[in-house]
Amino acid sequence: MNTAAIPEPRTAAALAARRRKTETALHRVHEAVTRLRREKAPVSVAAVARRANVSRTFLYDNPEARTAVAPAMAEAGERRSQMLAEQGDEREATWRERALNAEDALKAAQTEILTRRTRIGELLGQIRDLETEWSEAAIQRITTENTALKQRVRQLIADNRTLDERLQAARSNLRFQDRRVADLETRIADGRSSP
Repeated sequence: MNTAAIPEPRTAAALAARRRKTETALHRVHEAVTRLRREKAPVSVAAVARRANVSRTFLYDNPEARTAVAPAMAEAGERRSQMLAEQGDEREATWRERALNAEDALKAAQTEILTRRTRIGELLGQIRDLETEWSEAAIQRITTENTALKQRVRQLIADNRTLDERLQAARSNLRFQDRRVADLETRIADGRSSP
């Protein structure tokens, strides 16, 4: 009896089982890569191994698995680079817009400052003009007139107070006279009625 012929069918069966297991694992790897691409998720050896339920060693050692994962990883890297470039362009556009807005605000502020400086200069000029128009004699004359006017105002206030007091006294006298006249009229009327 030949013992070499017996293990051969077992080996063939084991090899066939191993091939089926490898093919099933490869099928799961392809499905995992397809799902990751569809979901636009980052493709990496760890992510594919997790999704396909295979080891990382299998992905590195099996040439077909390695050729399925490598292009997907390269494509994901390109997508990520493109996305980063777009974000960089957006950031640059945002900064450019901010810089232009700041430049416009700076121009407006400089215009406003120039306008204010011009107005301040005009007002200072008017003050200087007012100060130079008055000579020492004119200032002395105006001060004297101002003092005289203040004295006149005080005199008028005093006169007004005196006239107000006189008016109050005259009204009081008038009321007294009215009562006296009424009293006399009453007496006269009483005197006529008595025989």
